[in-house]
Amino acid sequence: MPRESYQEKLDALRNDVLYMSEVVVDRLRLALEAMEQKDEETAWEVIEGDDEVNELYLDLEEECIDLLALQQPVAGDLRLIASSFKITTDLERVGDLATNLAEYTLDADRDMFPEVDIQAIGATTIEMVEDAMDAYAEADVEACYDIAERDDDLDERCRQASETVMRDLIETEIDTESSESDVEALMNDVSRMLLTVRDLERVGDHAVNVAARTVYMVEKDDELIY
Repeated sequence: MPRESYQEKLDALRNDVLYMSEVVVDRLRLALEAMEQKDEETAWEVIEGDDEVNELYLDLEEECIDLLALQQPVAGDLRLIASSFKITTDLERVGDLATNLAEYTLDADRDMFPEVDIQAIGATTIEMVEDAMDAYAEADVEACYDIAERDDDLDERCRQASETVMRDLIETEIDTESSESDVEALMNDVSRMLLTVRDLERVGDHAVNVAARTVYMVEKDDELIY
């Protein structure tokens, strides 16, 4: 294959990964909007759209395999292909987490824990994923390290949110006349909120993974990976 055609395929791979990230971020943003507005129609749109994300992942997997098998890349090209494949795996999992959030929306019956600002936490995770993908596109190592540092703040916010939920549960007075279904509904609310916080924290982890793979791709440095 002519070198120009090979380079075009590498460029296409990078662009396809960036396109997948746009689809995934859109799903995550929609899931958060559905949760905020209790919009079941939008929640179903996210859930049903997960098939598109999975198909993009499989297409990119095949793209990477073809480049590895047919071109036998070395050095920087090999790291680009390997890192891109790893990044698509993280993006696919972010898509799964967005689906989780949409499913929690369908299960929600009432407002709970107003002091936990899920939308603010969610906005932070969206920004981290977008910035990580920008760093991948621009081969910006400095930005990658910044994303890793920001994840520490996200982890702390998620920890505080979880503690708030548990404290509210402990302080909630359950009337002796409360029915078993009322108690079960309360516990479901607690569980759903804790899972929401956990899933958003995991989105941040995947953003860091993208940053780590980008650093390795650019500098052959695995510091952020381990």
